[in-house]
Amino acid sequence: MATQELASVDGVISPTTEATIPLPDDGLYRGDGVFEVIRLYEGYPFALHQHLDRLERSAAAIELPVDREAVERELDALLNEIGRADAQLRIVITRGGRRILLIENLPAMAASVRLATVTYQPTVILTGVKSLSYAANMQATRLAQGKGADEALLVRPDGTVLEPPTSTIFWVSPEGGLRTPSLSAGILESITRGHIVQALHVEEGEFDVSDLLAGHEAFLASTVREVQPVASIDGRQFEVQGPRTLEAADAFQRSLKETIAPI
Repeated sequence: MATQELASVDGVISPTTEATIPLPDDGLYRGDGVFEVIRLYEGYPFALHQHLDRLERSAAAIELPVDREAVERELDALLNEIGRADAQLRIVITRGGRRILLIENLPAMAASVRLATVTYQPTVILTGVKSLSYAANMQATRLAQGKGADEALLVRPDGTVLEPPTSTIFWVSPEGGLRTPSLSAGILESITRGHIVQALHVEEGEFDVSDLLAGHEAFLASTVREVQPVASIDGRQFEVQGPRTLEAADAFQRSLKETIAPI
């Protein structure tokens, strides 16, 4: 069932299609700002305080002031307005000082996903920052789709595996161990990734893409996707719904039950 899409702009709630922000604002002009996306389960946000903590860290990294108390107050009002919805919440803080909170319908997710590698060089200044400057990520997705895949897998010029544009990747080595890129590789500190790493034995490191392609299972993880099996990478087929993927999905569901709470 579709959810009513609502927006809160500096505390003023309206249907998303009627919401406006004053211009000029470098959040729009230059992608200068930060954001978070949080999944709602019957109106309850997943790992809310972890997401808000990361929002503050991202903002501090680009010297952007954030009034967390105002965000939490306006979020409370918006969640009360939407009720017990299964949806996603987007929080945007712009350089112009706008606090934008959006209730959005969950995007459709396929049972599995096909990836294509795209060479990408992280920007050191923005490493670990969930900024509005996502043009490179979105272009990577289009390049992958041009190769017949569903989504991109970002790989550094030296062959080190990074992450897809809006999720993190795990894979099972030929020896059966679960692996994922370390934060030092230049990836975002994914909250869903953190829950899986905490729940399972996962080897973190800077791995060459050949290590990933030698594996036999892989999956993506994110707040919105939860755990999504990878069907192929650059045409190389992977086992879908393999035992380690199912184990990770079960672990995430257990973590979910412990983490969902009202604001």
